[in-house]
Amino acid sequence: MKRSTLKIIMITVLAWFCIPATAHALTKIRIGWQIPWATQGQLVQILKHTDILEKNGLEAEFIGRTYGPVLNEIALAGEIDVVLTADQPAAALFSKDKGWIGVGRLMYNRTLTYVPPKSEIGNLAGLAGKTIAIPIGAAAERITVAALKRAGLDPLKDVKIINLGIREQGPLVLGGEDKATWGSIDALSGFDPTPAIFEAKGLIKVLDVGKVCSVVLMNENFIKAQPGVAEKMMQAMFDAYDYYRQHIEEANGWFMAEAGLNGADQAACNVAASIEPNVHVTSRKEIRVTFTEDDFRIMAEAADFMAPKIKKTVDMKKYVSNTYAVGAH
Repeated sequence: MKRSTLKIIMITVLAWFCIPATAHALTKIRIGWQIPWATQGQLVQILKHTDILEKNGLEAEFIGRTYGPVLNEIALAGEIDVVLTADQPAAALFSKDKGWIGVGRLMYNRTLTYVPPKSEIGNLAGLAGKTIAIPIGAAAERITVAALKRAGLDPLKDVKIINLGIREQGPLVLGGEDKATWGSIDALSGFDPTPAIFEAKGLIKVLDVGKVCSVVLMNENFIKAQPGVAEKMMQAMFDAYDYYRQHIEEANGWFMAEAGLNGADQAACNVAASIEPNVHVTSRKEIRVTFTEDDFRIMAEAADFMAPKIKKTVDMKKYVSNTYAVGAH
């Protein structure tokens, strides 16, 4: 063998061994996410635009949909490995007992009850005898009903609740800046980012803010087939939060570019994220992607709300744990 040929072979072999393991040992995952949903959308965009996933040994295909129930459908069809979703859709997916579990906390997101800026109503008790339009079945219904009860009102007797989808609220709010009501509707209830857009523009007066605990879901069969993948996913989410808190405007810009939300701006994104502590911490060590006991309480309330709809009461602690997220740092 010629000396030059031997030299080339040796260089090639050395180069191969010098390549980082992640370059040829990335675990492929399919992440189902919700395109118009802040603050989850910013986290996904960070994973898309940075090398965080690769540094954690992952290579992702992002499969975007509009709402959680649609993600449940493709999850049950085996088309995704990760689901980024809220507590109610998570309970619905767990009820099918197809191996889906919660491996870490995704984020907190808001539901709100609000009235026109010129409304005389100043608190929830002031809604007695009034009409509230709510996207029935969404977390906004559950949290608004609970808030009304805390305010001493019977949701079945003291107020009139009607169904109004979140997408139908925009024309009402944008056309009623100088009115005390939105036609026959005295108050609305909804979930971010839509109310955040209204709030940032001064188009509503907020009476109540509720908290949803959103979850990162994975399938146990996938986790068993790919040891360590759940821990890697939650470390990637942790790292995404660390990037987000230091590059808020950039992450918001990426989110808005793909979400295409009418009226969205930096202020609206920040209002929506105001409930998520990880965005506002001052150091990496303060970031948390695990669940607290209060988180489990919120998820239990979501499961109880869903029980009549899914014909099953889901014990969320049976499906959700800190096992895979506790090591993220």
